[in-house]
Amino acid sequence: MTDTRKILVTCALPYANGSLHLGHILEHIQTDIWVRFQKTRGHQTHFVCASDAHGTPIMLKAEELGLKPEAMVDAIRQEHIRDCSGFLVEFDNFHSTHSDENKTLAQLVYTQLEQAGCISKKTIEQLYDPQKQMFLPDRYVKGDCPSCGAQDQYGDNCEVCSSTYSPVELKNARSTVSDATPVLKQSEHYFFELGQFQSMLENWTKSGTLQEQMANKLGEWFADGLQAWDISRDSPYFGFNIPGTTDKFFYVWLDAPIGYMSSFKNLCDKQGINFDEFWSVDSNAELHHFIGKDIINFHGLFWPAMLEGAGYRKPTGVHAHGFLTVNGTKMSKSKGTFVKAQTYLEHLEPEFLRYYFAAKLTNRVDDLDLNLEDFAQRVNSDLVGKYVNIASRCAGFITKLFDGKLADEVLNPALLTEFENASDKIAGLYESRDYSKAIREIMALADKANQYIADEAPWVLAKEESSKQRAHQVCSDALNLFRILTIYLKPVLPALADKVSEFLNDELIWANINQRMLGHAIEKFKPLLQRLDIKHIEAMVEASKQNLAPQAAQEDNKTKNKATAKPAQNAEIEPIAAEIEFDDFAKLDLRIAKIISAEHVEGADKLLKIQVDLGLEQRQIFAGIKSAYQPQDLEGKLTVVVANLKPRKMRFGMSEGMILAAGPGGSELWILNPEDGAKPGMRVK
Repeated sequence: MTDTRKILVTCALPYANGSLHLGHILEHIQTDIWVRFQKTRGHQTHFVCASDAHGTPIMLKAEELGLKPEAMVDAIRQEHIRDCSGFLVEFDNFHSTHSDENKTLAQLVYTQLEQAGCISKKTIEQLYDPQKQMFLPDRYVKGDCPSCGAQDQYGDNCEVCSSTYSPVELKNARSTVSDATPVLKQSEHYFFELGQFQSMLENWTKSGTLQEQMANKLGEWFADGLQAWDISRDSPYFGFNIPGTTDKFFYVWLDAPIGYMSSFKNLCDKQGINFDEFWSVDSNAELHHFIGKDIINFHGLFWPAMLEGAGYRKPTGVHAHGFLTVNGTKMSKSKGTFVKAQTYLEHLEPEFLRYYFAAKLTNRVDDLDLNLEDFAQRVNSDLVGKYVNIASRCAGFITKLFDGKLADEVLNPALLTEFENASDKIAGLYESRDYSKAIREIMALADKANQYIADEAPWVLAKEESSKQRAHQVCSDALNLFRILTIYLKPVLPALADKVSEFLNDELIWANINQRMLGHAIEKFKPLLQRLDIKHIEAMVEASKQNLAPQAAQEDNKTKNKATAKPAQNAEIEPIAAEIEFDDFAKLDLRIAKIISAEHVEGADKLLKIQVDLGLEQRQIFAGIKSAYQPQDLEGKLTVVVANLKPRKMRFGMSEGMILAAGPGGSELWILNPEDGAKPGMRVK
């Protein structure tokens, strides 16, 4: 056991404009496991987080919903707390960046940077929405790519040719907020002189604080020299004013990481913890950030430079993880694999996912795939078939034949010693965040425990009076092994460990790993875990399709195009078009069609060339659904087409109909998929 450490741990602040999904939960679980491990080892560990509550998306989303931003972010904060708690993620404090503490600290950090000569001002030109009377961030401008001409591209990069550019370079630019044509307008902005810290950052990023892959990635920034970072935004903006101004606000990425400090400050004030012991430049405490790899530049460059310039300590470790995929592909709303945290909790046990993530997480920056079939098999094989099986095979004998007391002596001390001696290795794997190896070590021990039970066969020994004592010792040994395994699994399975603690009448403390239960009374065994039924996974997937399809735009943090009319109360619904007569609608001949083939169209950024079977004939249709579907995913599907639409000559060929789809656009488009039993050529009435 090492000396007691002081450790402050954070995970990235979830943005307060939507629900948590399993990608968010991956990071929270990864961090919570590490925190629980440190706490069970006796270290003074504090785990804080907060809602990331500022920025243009928050302001616009609240406006759409008819709410004040403060009310919206507080409601979403409560939802995030609920969902994290549901997955047994135990924060010591979950605060908000829209708080008095964060305002005070953000303005203090800025003032200290300004006094240190790290802040500059200059006038820049930006695109401005004359209708909404607001400057437009990159992602709120769309137009034609200046390099390849692809339409409907965001203001910072082209998804077709991968070019990067300034929003002012876009052709036929339009505001995604109002659809108005932006104009150029000048504004004075505030900049953080990041280049002053290049030498420090080059050394710091290579110091072991970051994973090697992330350090190498950040190294690319140094080649051309670090540039000044724009830390201001113009009114209207939901955030904190820059000191001395009334119409300039801190860019969200300036005050968001300061949210780590302010959440901890809020905890310190409530519990009498010394804030400076953790944040002063000479602090001997540890500071660890767990984040996704997509925000490494903020945590590996801007944040440590801000801390250095303002006179605070820098992080001990910045630990990045990869993205979450489901069944080998990006999470998909249409396939039901974009699963909200709450949807999962309505169908499955949280510790199933905690265990599966732990069994797959390494200390590298690897993407993690949640294969739903493997998920069920792994949980049932490891947790039910190996781990819980040890107790369920042996506990009944202790209760029925030996008055609920374990034997006074150990039959196989070498095996118990082997389990106990694994402590340092498993602890080292948890410490280094290599959870998958830790789980492999633990399950290898579980295999040995089950083999010991199988070899001794206590159910046979218990039948004869002469061997009943040996049966007592075998079952007692097994439950001692089960106790050790539970201590090792406790950071991953805290609720299950609590049940085992109650069953064994033991606190399950890592430091007491060598204290064997001899002559020890246990409680009557109750089932600890039920097998995971694949039907529950299927129900979760189906519920995700149903729950997410009508609100895809609300759940996606990317900005969607807004209706030009003033939004109704449900701001995601476009205004209803002018009425038509029923006879007009009756002219449409809607038919079931089977998609025979689909392929990309060279030179088209949105179109797929699709061949459909209408029963009596086959047709060629060009459909603008490339952003939502890969060609191979469409083949064999049934869909609905407008069969009597006049053929249209396109530069790519003749389109002989229209495939019906719904959704807000981009990757959220769903072709209308008839129920099983429909046949090509059938009319839809």
